[in-house]
Amino acid sequence: MTLYPKLITDALAQVVYAGTKKNLVESGMVADNLHIDGMKVSFSLIFPRETDPFMKSTIKAAEAQIHYSVGKDVEVEITPEFKSAPRPEVGKLLPQVKNVIAVSSGKGGVGKSTVSANLAIALARLGYKVGLLDTDIFGPSMPKMFGVEEERPYGVQKDGRQLIEPIEKYGVKLLSIGFFVKPDTATLWRGGMATSALKQLIADADWGELDYFILDTPPGTSDIHLTLLQTLAITGAIIVSTPQAVALADARKGIDMYSNDKVNVPILGLVENMAWFTPAELPENKYYIFGKDGCKNLAKEMNCPLLAQIPLVQSICESGDGGAPSATRVDSVTGQAFLSLAQAVVTVVNRRNKEQAPTRIVKVN
Repeated sequence: MTLYPKLITDALAQVVYAGTKKNLVESGMVADNLHIDGMKVSFSLIFPRETDPFMKSTIKAAEAQIHYSVGKDVEVEITPEFKSAPRPEVGKLLPQVKNVIAVSSGKGGVGKSTVSANLAIALARLGYKVGLLDTDIFGPSMPKMFGVEEERPYGVQKDGRQLIEPIEKYGVKLLSIGFFVKPDTATLWRGGMATSALKQLIADADWGELDYFILDTPPGTSDIHLTLLQTLAITGAIIVSTPQAVALADARKGIDMYSNDKVNVPILGLVENMAWFTPAELPENKYYIFGKDGCKNLAKEMNCPLLAQIPLVQSICESGDGGAPSATRVDSVTGQAFLSLAQAVVTVVNRRNKEQAPTRIVKVN
């Protein structure tokens, strides 16, 4: 006896699925992975959800019908599959996330990713549930900073959807496009591909319950920023800059991007990175290599808080490159600085939520 696909589908057309009162073929439940190997037949039946009450009885009925219509000697293997629930619409994403914080900079090289990583870890050390999304699609750095470059997120089935499970380290849930591309290969994507990938990392991941969801954004202003503003209601933005005049000029643009009338995302405050240099052998000395109090003065001018001044210390760079950011060591000067930053962020976020209305998702025509 020779088996062929139509014999199997004709048999399945005799089996009625109680959920639709139609046969399995009419109900579109027979997957297109039918495989025949001699007298062995394997295929999948697609059910609406994992908890389908008719699943077991339907599989048994399908096996019995194939044995009855085709032959008792046929070895049948049926695997249940489940329809993916649709992605929640914009405005209903991440319902268990309390605060979304965008960490931005007007230009590159000011230590924005370093601040993002250490802020996330410091918040976790304070006992909060924290997620960190590396939104820099073209230059992801978080896998290296957290020492998880070799990790690969896996998929989980939840609420009828296949979701990406974030990598967790130092108490922080982490996702980055860096987990899915070769680290030594440039990401040559058009804007649409990049924004689509970013939406997947936001909407198709199992972030769960978070007190703070930190977005490490790319430098400058771009499609990525616009996508974030159109996808998430951002609680507030933190602007990172060095005291240098050139960096401060770009920081103003970053402030304007969030605070202009079309966007209206509150500026939670500024972080002055590389505020001064203190050599290890002269711990009392401060050398203002990039200028003094540039961010402090800008914060006064823009009427927003200066959340922290982070010193320029060689160990910050070394610990980031080594996968153990400074905030993991609270006994260090920089560890204390980032812990103070986290406490300041908690304070300004609580004040913002008490005094201001929730941010609305930006609609751009």
